[in-house]
Amino acid sequence: MTANTNAHDVIVIGAGHNGLTAAAYLARGGRRVLVLEARDRVGGAAVTEEIAPGVRGPALAHTVGRLRPSVARELGLAGHGLALVAPEVRVFAPQPDGRAVTLWADLGRTVDGLRAWSDQDATAFVEFDRRVRALARFLADIGEETPPDIAGPGAGDALMGLRLARAFRGMGRDDARAILRVLPMAVADFVAESFTSEAIRATTAWRGVRHTAMGPWSAGSTAVLLADAAGNDGGGSGETVFARGGPSAVSEALAAAAGAAGAEIRTGARVARLATADGAVTGVVLESGEEIAAPVVVAGLGPKPLLTALADPVAVGPSLRWRAGNIRTPAVSAKVNLVLDGLPTFPAAAGDARLLRGRIQVGASSIDAMERAFDASKYGRFADEPILEATIPSLVDPSLVAGAREGTHVMSVLAQWMPSGLAAADWEARRDALGDAVMRSLESVAPGISARVTARRVLTPADLEREYGLAGGHPMHAEPALDSFWLWRPLLGWSRYRMPVSGLYLAGSGAHPGGGVTGAPGQNAAREVLADRKRRRP
Repeated sequence: MTANTNAHDVIVIGAGHNGLTAAAYLARGGRRVLVLEARDRVGGAAVTEEIAPGVRGPALAHTVGRLRPSVARELGLAGHGLALVAPEVRVFAPQPDGRAVTLWADLGRTVDGLRAWSDQDATAFVEFDRRVRALARFLADIGEETPPDIAGPGAGDALMGLRLARAFRGMGRDDARAILRVLPMAVADFVAESFTSEAIRATTAWRGVRHTAMGPWSAGSTAVLLADAAGNDGGGSGETVFARGGPSAVSEALAAAAGAAGAEIRTGARVARLATADGAVTGVVLESGEEIAAPVVVAGLGPKPLLTALADPVAVGPSLRWRAGNIRTPAVSAKVNLVLDGLPTFPAAAGDARLLRGRIQVGASSIDAMERAFDASKYGRFADEPILEATIPSLVDPSLVAGAREGTHVMSVLAQWMPSGLAAADWEARRDALGDAVMRSLESVAPGISARVTARRVLTPADLEREYGLAGGHPMHAEPALDSFWLWRPLLGWSRYRMPVSGLYLAGSGAHPGGGVTGAPGQNAAREVLADRKRRRP
């Protein structure tokens, strides 16, 4: 083993968007930061990959509308090349009867469109949107705070409690009561309080189960829906925003911001283990044998691999290591990227291509249809026609297909509810069957789309784990249920970003407040690292 004596103040493991966010804030705070990324490029799962010659598409995340506004603003991401596009339509959900539920960025337009389904539901959507925004605003307030120290609360925790109490009172009596009531509620019940139409119920409930191992009747799925709207302009329709150049544009802008602040980024540098002494981290050891010294290590990867594979088991201890091994990371999503030789025809769109510029929900025709698709995953299989969320990003960003023949489009398809516990070889055997099942679902609302496919890339949960380091293939690093919320994320007693090894911090989506492409855990973790530095000063 060779030792590297050029010590850094902080090593960040993983150049995913949260790791890069943490690195940028730490470098801006005066820390000498080194980011180590196992892959040959930054971004983690938030990257744009080549699907076919001249055609690029999102690897996993296909929209970036949940990026925390303060991260984009404070790190000056626009100045580092990030350009966001928000189409006027947010959701297009074609139904089996040839109609569609369409949710627009403009509330009035959404209401007008919903009248074709139900005057009552159209009117109710106004209050539904308001309530989702009000309740989600409080969750955003919680997400900006570091959870309290339950072992030894201090003055800072008391001030945090006062801030949250003030925010809670500011909700008003009705909404304050509502959030206590609905957080543990099944999203099927939550939407049923507002809507009578099954199609509208299913369309609005989808965000409560996306990227989870929960069905619409699962307790706590309402909290997932509200968290999806926290800190953004999602409301009842949900946020739909694309980055020009695909998700890689977000990661590259974050990397540029970190570099401008003085951080160093090394790709192709896989960390094999943490180096520790006397219960404190001293750096990392790479697979090559190189040891890099630093008194602080910030991990952008998931808590399960961090505590069970990289950390010294003696430093973690058998009890906590066992608890970390039980963090739930079930296989919930698969991804299918398609290259099409022309724009697919959705009869429910009646030739209006604008409707295809947002998120396209397929198969969620009713709450029961969603629950049946979820049931399949309990018995070791995926549904014959999985529930899908698709986008056609080339409609809003032609640069993704600039090197292809005119008329080419890329379609990014998320397939929901995959069976857990399958070995990589089992997934390899099911790869084509999964891709075919996805095409059956698409054919049900876009007849003839299969004939337009010129290239298909299927990413199974095993691929997501192997290629992007997602334990179990779970894109959130840990199931976002109520037992992994706030004080319990990732584990009760370890929700404050500081891990059981002194100097080790967690900054990935497995940390509070979780989420997808938000940057929130990375921003919060960096704040705590810098705060600890101040407290250690003589």
